[in-house]
Amino acid sequence: MAALNATQATLLDWAKLRDPDGSLAKIVEILNQNNQILADMQWVEGNLPTGHRTTIRTGLPTPTWRLLNNGVQPSKGTTAQIDEQCGELVAWNVVDESIAELGGNPAGVRASMARAHLEAMAQEVASTIFYGAATSPEEFVGLAARYNDSTAGNGDNLILGGGTGSTDNTSIWLIAHDEETFSGIFPQGSQAGLKHEDFGKETVENAAGTTGALMRAYREYFKWQCGIALKDWRYAVRIANLDVSQLEADSGAADLLRLLADAEERIPNDLGTRAFYMNRTVRRNLRHQTTAAVSTGGGITFDNVGGKRVMLFGTTPVHICDALLNTEDVVA
Repeated sequence: MAALNATQATLLDWAKLRDPDGSLAKIVEILNQNNQILADMQWVEGNLPTGHRTTIRTGLPTPTWRLLNNGVQPSKGTTAQIDEQCGELVAWNVVDESIAELGGNPAGVRASMARAHLEAMAQEVASTIFYGAATSPEEFVGLAARYNDSTAGNGDNLILGGGTGSTDNTSIWLIAHDEETFSGIFPQGSQAGLKHEDFGKETVENAAGTTGALMRAYREYFKWQCGIALKDWRYAVRIANLDVSQLEADSGAADLLRLLADAEERIPNDLGTRAFYMNRTVRRNLRHQTTAAVSTGGGITFDNVGGKRVMLFGTTPVHICDALLNTEDVVA
């Protein structure tokens, strides 16, 4: 028996979009995530067709105290250039015309399916911001690959949380968003954000993998060309090696409040808009640890920002980022 098509909508998919009365169902999107970093990031057009080139200061000139009638050797500062690459994330939504038109609401069926594609792309970009691998040339390099060695030049901004378990660790990130610190980028001359093209009803060739087979279908295309530019490593801090099992058991757990304070002190000044990012497991345990601190006037607070209740550590928002895993390896 042939397997159900895994890439195109079937009658079973259509049926699952319907309520018992035949109307289009309102889907409970239990797979949706909260990745606030996508809303917080500033996005900048790159200066390269494939990304962005940043010039950074790597050394200062050497001034000299001069005695009268003595000359001084000239000196100069030094710079280096870093090329940040963008990746291209794409998806197709293809729906057989007969399936889309069952029930007389093809636009509603397609919109429901498109929402799933949009959510999947947002989750993938959020995950790549943190975990994009240098060994995967099709994606951009994420933050974790840049803050993974405490002896590296940016090791001062990698705080180790004490976890020693091999694969049950997570991280908290503090990021100061600004065009001169950390930002999202898109290729020069391209469109910022997610691009959507609706091709309407077309004839699809080689339908279901059968050479020469034709099918009438609605097709739409999604494309997101993006990357990140870390212009100044001092404006991002990673608190790594947070042992999830210890946090959950409240036994030998990392002191999250102390670690958050340490992270804030690593940011050199007030440049950029700061926010902490952590997953729900860590934020839940942060609230547990805060109970005692609040009684003495410390810990976290809540404020109303733009009509929304926001958790704050000091004056820094604490945001949920579901893309952050509980299965990170230990960082040395």
